[in-house]
Amino acid sequence: MVCNRCVMVVSQELTKLGLHPLKVSLGEVELRESDLTEEQSKSLDTTLVFHGFERIDDRKGRLVETIKNTIIQKIHHSPELDRKFNWSAILSEALHYEYNYLSNLFSSLEGITLEQYIIRQKIERVKELLFYDELNLSQIANRLGYSSVAHLSAQFKKITGLTPSELKKSRQPERIRKALDKI
Repeated sequence: MVCNRCVMVVSQELTKLGLHPLKVSLGEVELRESDLTEEQSKSLDTTLVFHGFERIDDRKGRLVETIKNTIIQKIHHSPELDRKFNWSAILSEALHYEYNYLSNLFSSLEGITLEQYIIRQKIERVKELLFYDELNLSQIANRLGYSSVAHLSAQFKKITGLTPSELKKSRQPERIRKALDKI
């Protein structure tokens, strides 16, 4: 789950299945029921897949989802990132693991590095901000912790194949925007 609507949908679907969610947050669900029957598990899995989600039971998979949710929360829901934002410290502190372990685990399960994932999330945020046309490129670069507009533009072009200006001129940002959980 990567947004508040995702939390709402999962919460509603759990209730429809007769389950009692105690806590539903980004990437995590706590149920009153301690053990689900095989039938409840199958129904839950079918419902989640129908809505584009999946249940993650293993510890490592849950840890990677927590990493993703932490990154998404910081990039998409923070007013501004500091240029000296230290992802290794933030993730280590939030998850209580050494950064090297988190980085290696993420890479092995996701097939990309944590750094690449962070860059892709930042680029998606840039696309969103360009689409809404409320900030200029300099303000966007500052908000997302880029050292300069040139640095942002270079990363943007490397990921999307277009410069931010080209995307803005095309007036079709939806053509290359991605859902956060597809990054």
